Amino acid sequence: MNKIPKWLLTIISIVAGLVVWYLLSAIPSVGAIITTPIKVLKTFQTEIASGRMLTNVWASLLRVLGGFSLGLIVAIPVAFVMAWYAIARAIVDPWIQFFRTIPPIALIPLVIVSQGVGESAKISVIFVSTFLVMVISIFQGVRNVDPTLIRAAKVLGATDKHIFLEVIVPASFPYILVGVRLGLAAAWTTLVAAELTGANKGLGNMIMEASLYFRMDVVILGIIVIGIIGLSMDKFVLFLERRLTGWQELRQG
Repeated sequence: MNKIPKWLLTIISIVAGLVVWYLLSAIPSVGAIITTPIKVLKTFQTEIASGRMLTNVWASLLRVLGGFSLGLIVAIPVAFVMAWYAIARAIVDPWIQFFRTIPPIALIPLVIVSQGVGESAKISVIFVSTFLVMVISIFQGVRNVDPTLIRAAKVLGATDKHIFLEVIVPASFPYILVGVRLGLAAAWTTLVAAELTGANKGLGNMIMEASLYFRMDVVILGIIVIGIIGLSMDKFVLFLERRLTGWQELRQG
């Protein structure tokens, strides 16, 4: 018996999920909260036609990419410095572990007081969340670099600069991409909290406003759109990971 193609299993899974969703929405006590897929689809068409959906998606996308990009730019050098220098690790690591246990939503009052309710406040909340996730992942990647590679490079006369650029960075690159995936996931999960800082547009704001008027079709639509965009970005990074780290698989093989 031939194996079932993965794409077919994915389609079967999606169809099964839609069927379960429809059956749940048909239950009177549940249907008031979980609206039918057909109603959500009609709401999507209405939101697209009015232009509100594209406006909200664009606003949220800019905030996510802004906070995530800043988090990645800061996380990479901090993680490498922590892994390379024990003194830096002893100083910085306790603070990272401390703030990692604090949910981003708890920082919102401080962010509002210090930055107001503009775009910078929303990006700051997302930045903190993504930075803390990525810096730990990248740090672990650098620490897990095979010491044999470093010793071999030193025997061949490589300087610290060459060891860093030609050994440490390539060997830890897969961990950087894993950190990117985790950072993107953290950015989207923090989006709703970030848009609590007085947003008048965005997917998180759309969900919160709809919940006030018990428009569950809009709430579910917003959740689905966030999930689809987040999943698409994750798959794209996964694709890059396979393309850019294929040399390591060949070496291991």
